[in-house]
Amino acid sequence: MTVRSATGTDGLDLGAGSRIAVIDINGVILSADDINTQLRKFGEDSSVKAIILHINSPGGGAAASQEIYHEVLRVRKDNHKKIVASVESVGASGAYYIASGCDKIYANDASVVGSIGVIMEWTNYGDLMHWAKLKSVVIHAGELKDAGDPSRDATPKEQAYFQSLVDNMYGQFIHDVATGRHTSDDKIKPLATGQVWTGEQALPLGLIDKVGGFRIALIDTARSVGISGEPNVVRSPKNKSGILALLTGNADDLFSNPGQLLDHAPGFYFMWK
Repeated sequence: MTVRSATGTDGLDLGAGSRIAVIDINGVILSADDINTQLRKFGEDSSVKAIILHINSPGGGAAASQEIYHEVLRVRKDNHKKIVASVESVGASGAYYIASGCDKIYANDASVVGSIGVIMEWTNYGDLMHWAKLKSVVIHAGELKDAGDPSRDATPKEQAYFQSLVDNMYGQFIHDVATGRHTSDDKIKPLATGQVWTGEQALPLGLIDKVGGFRIALIDTARSVGISGEPNVVRSPKNKSGILALLTGNADDLFSNPGQLLDHAPGFYFMWK
């Protein structure tokens, strides 16, 4: 296998021959921007015959995961590009949501996949404020405008309101997975308990298509798009980090603002925890 970094002003080496692009999805998914940018670039590159999403993630933000899922579907349709998911250790919740939009899902026997479900959470620091003799002052119009205020407990009506939002997202998750896996919502719903399965367990459940690691996914994908011999692999250059980012970029990327610690609105997640 020959691995090359994408080059050129647009991040692609358009002079290369037939290639397989690999997009790494690692860790918690907080934003769709970077992944979707790579999907668009590789989707429009005629030298890239297929894309593999190399996944090792427990999921993340509900909207971010959903946005990547829809970009996968768009690139498959508009650019006529085959996209395959290869799960390394974990491809759960939002990461599985994304994988379900691919043409095929590979996972190792001991990979963890699934966790179809939604979780909403925030930190209630009301007791801390009481201890510090601080009071939250809120002026609002609209009965539910301050629902989720972290300085107090949620009322029964607020709990029902948030549950309705979670239930709606849950239905979207089930429907999109069913669509991606070419099955019905009724077939996916019994599996949508939030639990995970190993790759070995997931295969007969229809959650993945084949047991195998990245190498198997790569060779199978290359053969399916007419690439013989050892496929050329291309990845986008990695973002700057560490000292280089401190010297040439925004220091806020490395050091968080302490004032943001209490600035957390309720969040909705497709996340295996």
